[in-house]
Amino acid sequence: MIVHGFAGIGWSEALPPGSNEIGLELNTDACRTRANAGHTTIQCDVTQYPTWVFKGRRVKKVDSPPCPGFGRSGKQLGLRDLPRVHQAIEDLSRGMDTRAAIGAACLDWRSILTAEPMRWHYDLQPEAIAMEQVPSVLPVWEQYAEILTRWGYSTATGVLDPADRGLGQHRPRAVLVASRTQEVALPPRTHGGLGQPPLVSMADVIGWGYTGRPAPTVTGGGTATGGAEPFGNGTRQAMKKRIGTPEWSDRDLPHLRPTIAECAALQGFRPDLKFHGRAGSQHLQVGNAVPVPFAADLLQAAGITQPAHQLAAA
Repeated sequence: MIVHGFAGIGWSEALPPGSNEIGLELNTDACRTRANAGHTTIQCDVTQYPTWVFKGRRVKKVDSPPCPGFGRSGKQLGLRDLPRVHQAIEDLSRGMDTRAAIGAACLDWRSILTAEPMRWHYDLQPEAIAMEQVPSVLPVWEQYAEILTRWGYSTATGVLDPADRGLGQHRPRAVLVASRTQEVALPPRTHGGLGQPPLVSMADVIGWGYTGRPAPTVTGGGTATGGAEPFGNGTRQAMKKRIGTPEWSDRDLPHLRPTIAECAALQGFRPDLKFHGRAGSQHLQVGNAVPVPFAADLLQAAGITQPAHQLAAA
């Protein structure tokens, strides 16, 4: 069984049929998207859901906690909360639940959510684990890896860019994979290196934009409820400087705003996947997701799923 916290939709779309995944998700629109896509979902606050429901089962664990406070934009309060997050993780790894007190002391209420997976890891001792977040969270994943190694896991952490594995979007992410049953390693680069295929360009994927490089990182928009600009202001200004040059393929619109379908394509989603809710909510679901092909690579690296050729042989 795969227990999927902060479920969203990206990891689930990367799982092969019959994976026995249960997604825990709070957002109503994301739950509708998941349910209509055929993914088993429990609508709940992950931080309040009991772990004992899954005890006694062979569990694998996947998480992508919310990351706005740790990103480059905004007030970056999450970065100032990192010492508190580290303390909460250490406490949880020893069976002490100090989330409430430490969370109340955090400058950004979302910061403590990055410690939440450790509660599940301590209680369930999953066979395999995969997690991702923005690059600045790498020290937190390294702390997780140190603890998991003490518990007998094989672990690997680092910052990977899915563009280096064929996604038409630059999206560096801090990742962690771990297993109690096999040795793990981060997936290797497949594009852009010596003797490898070139990086996939933005224009190759959606028909406009950069012709020689992947798209910038797709975000959930400019507000807490999503927004009309999946590319930040600085990114748009850099794009405008390429318009009219061979580095840019234009389109007949006066703005640089990709549609929801274009954002989904840049994230590697299948074209027939329907996102629910208003436009802002749909942008949030797409922009907050882990890219589907990248998720598939991480799931295989952790041993949560098997490579396609092994599935076929089985």
